[in-house]
Amino acid sequence: MKPLPSLATQKRSFLSTLAAVFWSFAGLRRRADYEKDATSLNPFYVIAAGLIAVGIFIAVLLVAVRMAVSG
Repeated sequence: MKPLPSLATQKRSFLSTLAAVFWSFAGLRRRADYEKDATSLNPFYVIAAGLIAVGIFIAVLLVAVRMAVSG
């Protein structure tokens, strides 16, 4: 019988990585969550989620500027 991997070594899905990146982007991460993320997140997922988060952030800024300038 195969031993079960501990929670610290289990890799997380892309959606959970995306959620972790968005919470980190907002600066609202608990230390325990950060430590868990450091051992369980896939680096490729983190890069992809970071690029998505930056794209959304830039889009929101552009929309806000257009609304402020036109209104």
